[in-house]
Amino acid sequence: MAKNSEKEAQVFPLETDFQKLARRPGAMTRQEAIEKARKRLVEIEPSFEGWLDNELQQISIAVQHIREDSTNQKNVETATLHCYQVRDIGTTMRCELLTFVAGCLCDVLESISAGAECDMESLRCHLDALVLARQDQYRHLKPEQVPELTVGLRRVVEHVGTSPTDSLQ
Repeated sequence: MAKNSEKEAQVFPLETDFQKLARRPGAMTRQEAIEKARKRLVEIEPSFEGWLDNELQQISIAVQHIREDSTNQKNVETATLHCYQVRDIGTTMRCELLTFVAGCLCDVLESISAGAECDMESLRCHLDALVLARQDQYRHLKPEQVPELTVGLRRVVEHVGTSPTDSLQ
């Protein structure tokens, strides 16, 4: 029995369907794929504004519902879902600050889901930061360009994430 456990693992090369498709004749080069993606982003950019406004509105509505009933996990899940969407698409649309703020809000909402106290001030703070990051003058900033904001949001996330649920005692 000991002899078998001393053998090295045998590695089998495996070619996936994706790899086969990528190497087939007539396939697009990496540079062509990047250029095609850039063109597509330019096409969808005008609709991004409306999409973003809708997502921020959905987050705001969900946070209002959390304010009304912080024990309803569905409200937290709804806010988190819309927050994930903003976080995930923000950088693609060159809105890194928006991605950062949405990511911080995701962390706060995940902490609440995990049992941390629901601090409405921290949620309101993040909503205000999302609205700020959505504005044209801030939209294309990188998080390091607004250190006061990013450091403050990180502190809030740390505070919420470390707050016990019975911190009022």
